[in-house]
Amino acid sequence: MPAMLDDPTSPPILHKVDKAAHEFTPEHVTLKNGSAATILPFTSLDQVPPSLVAFLHAQLSAEIEGGDTYPMLDALPLESFGPYWFGVFGTVMLEGDFKSSEEVKNMDADWSNVCLGSFYIKPNYPGRSSHVCNAGFLVTSAARNKGVGKLLGKQYLRWAPKLGFTYSVFNLVYETNVASTKIWDSLGFERIGRVKKCGKLKSYPGRKIDAIVYGYDFEPDSTE
Repeated sequence: MPAMLDDPTSPPILHKVDKAAHEFTPEHVTLKNGSAATILPFTSLDQVPPSLVAFLHAQLSAEIEGGDTYPMLDALPLESFGPYWFGVFGTVMLEGDFKSSEEVKNMDADWSNVCLGSFYIKPNYPGRSSHVCNAGFLVTSAARNKGVGKLLGKQYLRWAPKLGFTYSVFNLVYETNVASTKIWDSLGFERIGRVKKCGKLKSYPGRKIDAIVYGYDFEPDSTE
């Protein structure tokens, strides 16, 4: 259920995300099949096991190669993926019950059996608009049809405001990505725009696909 991955080569955004303002503790959730899982927060790359970073990189690379959800033609190098995905605030969903992110720091598991998905949160715009955030989502290949995507989406709505963000924008969700559009529609995201004929996707040769721009107001009653 990926949302758009923006350009990792763009200039750095001058925004100080206050990751210490709230305590971020693991969120314990239940999958569709009744299994327990934990969504773990990470505030820096050095908290994440290198083998887990490599696994998530391989999963994202396969999604990009699929050519139907992300706009890039080529995958990010591994050395760029880690700082990009976990550079501001990242999460990982693992099957099982974990008490803290520290618990997995030195873990070297078979992540294909344990890791269900991940998302990051970061500013979508620079400077005066950097209180508006963006996110990228990844559900691993072994975790399909377990309700992972929607659980990650719900957690995004809880943690993004705690980081000081007041609004969310997903820049590019191809309308053919039905798994994603169903989730964002069901969670109350607004369809705030449409980018016509912007996607040349592998599954639709000779046709250009529209993309939906999604927005979510974390302060719906605020006028500021």
